[in-house]
Amino acid sequence: MEAIRGKTAVRELFKTYRREHPSAIEIAFLLQDWTDAYNVGGMFRVADACGARELVFTGRTPTPPNPMISVTSLGHHRRIPFRTIEHHEDAALALKEEGYHLVAVEIAEGAVCYTSYEYPEKVCLILGNEESGVYPKVMRHRDGAVFIPMYGKGRSMNVHVAAAVVAFHALMATLQH
Repeated sequence: MEAIRGKTAVRELFKTYRREHPSAIEIAFLLQDWTDAYNVGGMFRVADACGARELVFTGRTPTPPNPMISVTSLGHHRRIPFRTIEHHEDAALALKEEGYHLVAVEIAEGAVCYTSYEYPEKVCLILGNEESGVYPKVMRHRDGAVFIPMYGKGRSMNVHVAAAVVAFHALMATLQH
């Protein structure tokens, strides 16, 4: 078998899959005080790939039109809605008000492995600062927390990669068959 290379054939493959396996989940992401614009660009690609509703930026998280974002997003920053809410806690409260179930991707008290969590139909994954994690003022408003077990010596993986791992698990676990 050969790999499918043409853009039209790839689009058709994914379109058929989505039609046969519609998602039963609405995903958003809260990027709390990220410092690396390249990670933000990568996050736009992750958000587009999993059909996310939006990205919410807080604090000093870089936003488009930052040129480093466009380098890694490969144009996905033009497809995914985003907004900035300056204060972290205000963002968490606004998302809860909008009906999102807030899940921190964080090693925290009460956290469970991301594969054991039951994701609701409307979920916002909170991804903390690359060095400091999710801040306590945001953790106060979470509905749950998940972690990704590490089998190597490192404590964590790149933040947008962690977002992809958790988001795709949540998406695939809630597919309508």
